[in-house]
Amino acid sequence: MSDKTYDLLVLGAGPGGYVAAIRAAQLGLKTAIVDANAALGGTCLRIGCIPSKALLDSSHRYHSAQHELIDHGVHVAGVGLDLEKMMQRKDKVVKALTGGVKSLMKKNEVDVTHGRGVLRGPGEVEVTGDEGEKTTLEAEKIVLATGSVPSTLPGVELDGDRVGSSTEALAYPEVPERLVVIGAGYIGLELGSVWARLGSQVTVLEYLDRILPGMDLEIAKAAQKIFQKQGLELRLGTKVTGVERDGDLCRVQSEGNDPIECDRVLVAVGRKPASQEIGLEEVGVETDERGFVQVDEHYATNVPGVYAIGDLIGGALLAHKAEEEGIACVESIVTGYGHVHYDAIPGVVYTEPEIASVGRTQEQLEEDGVPFKKGTFPYRGNGRARAMGAEEGLVKVLAHQETDRILGVHILGAHAGDLIAEAVAAIEFGATAEDLARTSHAHPTLAEIVKEACLAATEDRAIHI
Repeated sequence: MSDKTYDLLVLGAGPGGYVAAIRAAQLGLKTAIVDANAALGGTCLRIGCIPSKALLDSSHRYHSAQHELIDHGVHVAGVGLDLEKMMQRKDKVVKALTGGVKSLMKKNEVDVTHGRGVLRGPGEVEVTGDEGEKTTLEAEKIVLATGSVPSTLPGVELDGDRVGSSTEALAYPEVPERLVVIGAGYIGLELGSVWARLGSQVTVLEYLDRILPGMDLEIAKAAQKIFQKQGLELRLGTKVTGVERDGDLCRVQSEGNDPIECDRVLVAVGRKPASQEIGLEEVGVETDERGFVQVDEHYATNVPGVYAIGDLIGGALLAHKAEEEGIACVESIVTGYGHVHYDAIPGVVYTEPEIASVGRTQEQLEEDGVPFKKGTFPYRGNGRARAMGAEEGLVKVLAHQETDRILGVHILGAHAGDLIAEAVAAIEFGATAEDLARTSHAHPTLAEIVKEACLAATEDRAIHI
């Protein structure tokens, strides 16, 4: 017998899960959400997106006070680092936002059960609390939204201290004199940037011969030059084979190279689905060889009444992608229709400068044989960028050679994460490069760079270069 019965139950309270729960409640479903952590919000709010951005912002301000404000005529003497205070601010931001999610659950009358949830049968979830107490919940529909966990490498054992994942790198008790980051993707470059700004000697090891796999190569190469000028040591084409720890000293071994000695190691080689120990095998939910749950266009698994969204089903492992899927899944359950436009899901790297992308890369278009035209415009040609002292970077627009429809936009530069929103809307509504080129953009703003790149893609008509 169940302790409680619902119309819909969500397993996992990350961005995908809690948004799905809210939308279900809005649509009139009696809804519950289950999460193993006392604070709601999942990896993103607790130990991922939000705390990393707090540290990125704080570390940038520290670095700016040391090296950049003088160019603006601002003299700052005796700049010092209070790492404990910086961490306290980060924790305060996290606490406020996770508390906000708790309030949203209450506002929308979503029941919250804390504990480890496991599928036990059709429409049944068993929840084990911290003290071992068990609760059985039943629901007509169950949405799996357990997210993902850090991946590891053969020969590299995470010890939760000197050799750790992004979780540990968000809370180092002191600035490591030497930090080795394994992986030059979003997480590795963001957290590597944080500790480099705070004074660490950072070496990034990447197996591929490029940084930021999956992003537009031209943008990635331009970003690489900037990061190297900032002091990040990037060793590409490096296969890490193991990490040895000797007290507080770590030695990172790689194929064909001498070991690198360092104080801490950040393993940032991607993430894998959190699909273990949630009862998938018990009820027969199909997964692929990597553990990602298989779903149809309505996010339904092969088991009737069981759905899955977010990192658990693969694709871009991004919080906002999970949110869109949560809403689409629930709306599909209630109304019969729900849709996510995957070509209009942006990705942002919150380094300095930021990197943002949406749609297809040039390499993807070339591989698929899609005829395209390219327009680029540099930040240095923009008045607002010059006034801000943010002259590094460019906007790149890819449009169909015949229809002029925008296929991809890639930005390296200040506030790229905000500027990409215009490109996302353009792709969502099927706009052409000329549509944006003929749209009035306020002057002086960074958004004019997007307009100029669209002009460049439209018969090479850029004005200010």
